[in-house]
Amino acid sequence: MTGPGGGRRVRVAVVGAGFGGLGMAMALKRAGHDDFVVLDKASDIGGVWRDNTYPGAACDIPSALYSYSFAPHYRWSRRYAPQAEILDYLRSCARAHGLEPHLRLGQEVTEAVFDEERALWRLRTAEGLTFEAEVFVAACGQLSRPSVPDIPGAARFAGRAFHSARWDHGHDLAGRRVAVVGTGASALQIVPALAGRAAHLTLFQRSAPHVVPKWDRDFAPAARGGGRRAALRRKAARLGWWLFNESLVSGLTRRGPTIALTRRGCEVQLRTQLSDPVLRERLTPATEIGCKRVGISNTFYPALERPDVTLVTEPITEIVADGIRTGDGTLHTADTIVYATGFAATEFLHPLRVRGRDGTELAEVWRAGAHAYLGLAVPRFPNMFLVYGPHTNIGAGSAVYMIESQIRYIRRAVAELGRGGRRFLEVRPEAAEDFDAEMGRRTARSVWATCTSWYRHPSGRVTNNWPGQTLEYRRRTARLNLAHYRPAPRRP
Repeated sequence: MTGPGGGRRVRVAVVGAGFGGLGMAMALKRAGHDDFVVLDKASDIGGVWRDNTYPGAACDIPSALYSYSFAPHYRWSRRYAPQAEILDYLRSCARAHGLEPHLRLGQEVTEAVFDEERALWRLRTAEGLTFEAEVFVAACGQLSRPSVPDIPGAARFAGRAFHSARWDHGHDLAGRRVAVVGTGASALQIVPALAGRAAHLTLFQRSAPHVVPKWDRDFAPAARGGGRRAALRRKAARLGWWLFNESLVSGLTRRGPTIALTRRGCEVQLRTQLSDPVLRERLTPATEIGCKRVGISNTFYPALERPDVTLVTEPITEIVADGIRTGDGTLHTADTIVYATGFAATEFLHPLRVRGRDGTELAEVWRAGAHAYLGLAVPRFPNMFLVYGPHTNIGAGSAVYMIESQIRYIRRAVAELGRGGRRFLEVRPEAAEDFDAEMGRRTARSVWATCTSWYRHPSGRVTNNWPGQTLEYRRRTARLNLAHYRPAPRRP
């Protein structure tokens, strides 16, 4: 249907086709809604699992936890599922729930503006389409925009350079001199995958990561089959891994005793896998464990002891035509640079321009760091809800569990708006301010406040992580508390 504003009119417009956006779409379908659209700038669904196709890409959360509870998947090939299997799972979910007619791929939403007179959101895409929606759900995720460091001379590099999330599969790395910049989660997977394939690999480390053992294993074909007993085993495994991760949270948020066990695992891994004492010293983290995401790998340290792999800890000063120069004056030759430098995670929704009531710009509201009531709603932006927004990432456990909590909450809001008598739902400023103050107090006590990471905005605020257990978040989002919203009556 076309609205008076000229755009296609829908009940709900979802931006983003990753775990959050697809989960929202499936929840709408399951609730009997069919008047919605899912927009994504890419030509395929999958979000982070569509984009990250680098060698060795896999989940660092046990597969038992990494599926929707309402669409469980049991045919993973191993405990930590590889990227291709996760993407296939999301595609199968979209097919099973009949989402294809609702998908508008290759449509980058550049602007979302709230029309207060008509109580509608107007979304425009770079490709020239316009959609009008009663509810706008932003499911853009926290890990969608690659972050490439601004290094002097980068434009002079004569070889090939690309970010890990934009892997150039047409560029064969066999026999090449490869420089990997960064030691985050993706580097821990890329380095072992490339070691021995490249003629030489140089890893540039700014800070040493904490790395715990990866309890990975293949699943036998019989374990992927059906049957009631197998289903019960899988449910038990899901519950067990969830409880295990819940037990780790206090170590991060209150710096409790469980963090000491994690630290011990890192120390043992470092001591037993590295025989070179000099290399071991350079790979000993200087930060408090957990302030950055803890890595998980059995192959990272052994790869660094290979004769064709070099670890560089001197800071990078410039990039030249044939390599990277460091602060000690050394030129490290390379014909390929891989930026394993993470994402602009604190820049929620950017560069999408969002304007709420009275033309309020979301970018201005979030200038000192993103904030939202329950990570879901922002004052002056009625009928707009976020999936995987600020303070909804977690340091231990599966983000899918958190996303499901948000999806259920938003589904209730959509139902409330559909009952009649309500023109829009806008979270009260005092409710949002109280929640933001609570998040500030709790994250200030957490380990995340002790170092610079993608969890923290440049202002110093921890904007990304939830400072509690996932069960607490599920409880707090279990119902739509209308006392925290100021509904505007529908016009006659």
